[in-house]
Amino acid sequence: MVNLDHYEAIIGREPDRLTIPERRRLVGKWIALELYTPQTLPVRRIAAVGETRRDCIAQLKARGGDPARHEFLVLPQPY
Repeated sequence: MVNLDHYEAIIGREPDRLTIPERRRLVGKWIALELYTPQTLPVRRIAAVGETRRDCIAQLKARGGDPARHEFLVLPQPY
């Protein structure tokens, strides 16, 4: 499981607004993003960061989030 303290500043941010160094630290990590629905804003924020999809699910559940309302992606290189 990823040390959440290390990634705390990334939770709640938009993936497209991460700096290049932040993005490089996340290469190969899983992130959870809330699914877009007409009721939610189109802004997609990182809800969890983990070594695995399972890590992200555990983080979401620990904060009372619903994993079924999120999509999970592995972040590629920033360019």
